[in-house]
Amino acid sequence: MPEDPTIGEGLRSLTDVDKTIHEPARLMILANLYAVESADFLFLRRQTGLTAGNLSSHLSKLESAGYVSVNKEFLGRKPHTILRLTERGRRAFDDYRNRLRDIVEILPG
Repeated sequence: MPEDPTIGEGLRSLTDVDKTIHEPARLMILANLYAVESADFLFLRRQTGLTAGNLSSHLSKLESAGYVSVNKEFLGRKPHTILRLTERGRRAFDDYRNRLRDIVEILPG
């Protein structure tokens, strides 16, 4: 079977995907936030199955990248964290999805 250089080039472009998004836990977080206007911390914890500490750590990385906005407030005496995908985060997620779609489409089958 002759080798198709397009496939090799396409698969090598996987190394160019956004590593911040490509990590599975952060991908789950962004996918959930992509589908809603906003979500609170407890909702994301239930949706992703991540521990509070793990979710918090990944959210910090996404916030540092400018992909997620984090708004902390108190409802009565209880902390309440609202999370939103920023415009930058939405564009980055769209770019990530499109890049993966392009890579998958060049594969035979």
